Amino acid sequence: MVEEGSQAPDFELKSDTGETVKLSQFRGRPVVLYFYPRDDTPGCTKEACAFRDSYDDYLARDAVILGVSRDGEESHQKFKSKYDLPFTLLSDPDHMVAEAYGVWAEKSMYGRKSMGIVRSTFVIAPDGTVTRTMRGIKVPGHSDKVLEALPA
Repeated sequence: MVEEGSQAPDFELKSDTGETVKLSQFRGRPVVLYFYPRDDTPGCTKEACAFRDSYDDYLARDAVILGVSRDGEESHQKFKSKYDLPFTLLSDPDHMVAEAYGVWAEKSMYGRKSMGIVRSTFVIAPDGTVTRTMRGIKVPGHSDKVLEALPA
């Protein structure tokens, strides 16, 4: 489980454009790494659109936003296009990165248990240190809290 003050585990995942993205390629910039359950579902859409609506504020702090779910490249492309999302979405189909960050867990919905991504966000400093962990978050106001966690 990744904790505040620890080094963020590096990873390589395919992006919505099919390119391989490594977390370490963003060293020197703050990174907002957010994990979400699924493209184009109500909560995930609200979360992504909140990051989109504040995107200029993130850019003003030189921050990179990376969204991670198990969805594939094609699903990410449709989701990005439908909601005009300006940031990169990454595919973690085997949930290895979600597991490394401790956000792959048993969930219960309507009395049915299943494994899945627990909505979580990590703020990573330019040197790769995790400065803020937010697990099991609620979507309303979340983007504002993440922005406050970034260096001014």
